[in-house]
Amino acid sequence: MAGEAVYVDTSAFLAVMDTADRQHRDATAAWEWLVEAGRSLVCSNYALTETCALLQRRLGLEALRLFCAEVYPLLDVVWVTKTVHEAGMEAVMVAGRRQLSLVDCVSFIVMRQVGIQRAFAFDAHFAEQGFRCLPGPRP
Repeated sequence: MAGEAVYVDTSAFLAVMDTADRQHRDATAAWEWLVEAGRSLVCSNYALTETCALLQRRLGLEALRLFCAEVYPLLDVVWVTKTVHEAGMEAVMVAGRRQLSLVDCVSFIVMRQVGIQRAFAFDAHFAEQGFRCLPGPRP
């Protein structure tokens, strides 16, 4: 795909898929802009697994089917290696913060390894880590 790559976090996927989410309108607008702009939409298989589990639990199997049919085909999935997993576990332990998850830490590592600076996320941890977050001002 053309254009700057953007990492998509579980928080964004959930906001796009859940019409009752308080961020749904902003998320949908950002998602449509990203797709129309031809941005490479990247996520790790960990974020994808987390998203699927939460969609199924919160919104049901139909929402998961829709995600798999309409969203998943647009994604460039980075498969987490043992080395990245172990680095993510270490980052969680060093951070010592209950709300900072293994999936978050792996996402940050993947973004740095791939050279992605922008995240489509509603999780404040991405901004804390120095990434530019969407929605927000678009280039």
